[in-house]
Amino acid sequence: MRLFRPFRNASCAGIPYRFFQRPTLATSTPSFAPTVADIDINDLVRSGIQGIILDLDNTIVTEDDRYLSPGIENWIQLAKQRGLRFCILSNGKRRHRINYWMLRLDIPALSPARKPLPWGFWKALKQMGLRSRAVVVIGDSLHTDLIGAWFVGCRTIQVASLPHDPHWWETLAGQWLHVPYPTPEQLQAIEVDFSAAPPSLKAS
Repeated sequence: MRLFRPFRNASCAGIPYRFFQRPTLATSTPSFAPTVADIDINDLVRSGIQGIILDLDNTIVTEDDRYLSPGIENWIQLAKQRGLRFCILSNGKRRHRINYWMLRLDIPALSPARKPLPWGFWKALKQMGLRSRAVVVIGDSLHTDLIGAWFVGCRTIQVASLPHDPHWWETLAGQWLHVPYPTPEQLQAIEVDFSAAPPSLKAS
């Protein structure tokens, strides 16, 4: 079963589109989608998924809040209409920023999660009232999102990391930790409108 709509560029034809029942780092390649909105909601539901743990930084929105992942807000609304439960799990420490996105997307959020440690994932599962096998973790980072999901037994989908200034560890091992957008031309992100943002966020 393929869970993703085909990416629009043939240069991505070699990317494995796989969705595995029980993550095993030694034998499984994490499944991949270019963006969250490229994930087929109907296939998630048919696969028994009832809840989604979402990463925030560079998955939903860039760390500087400049670019929003294309189609993310509409995708979340459609997933909610199908009965899927959500929780944002972020390592971010700026609580006012987490609160802003929690309110804007109408999704509960936990931070700082200290991913890949399992405690944040367990809290998210408890908050959603679901077992790990019924939850998929969607994020851009192998070393935080995917490994953390593996610790608690959740399925995973890795998305391409939204463009951002790399941290030192990403500079050293970026190709092993993140999947970049194929080309700048394919980046269809939109600039976030902060006209209704609270003053605390504008000042950050």
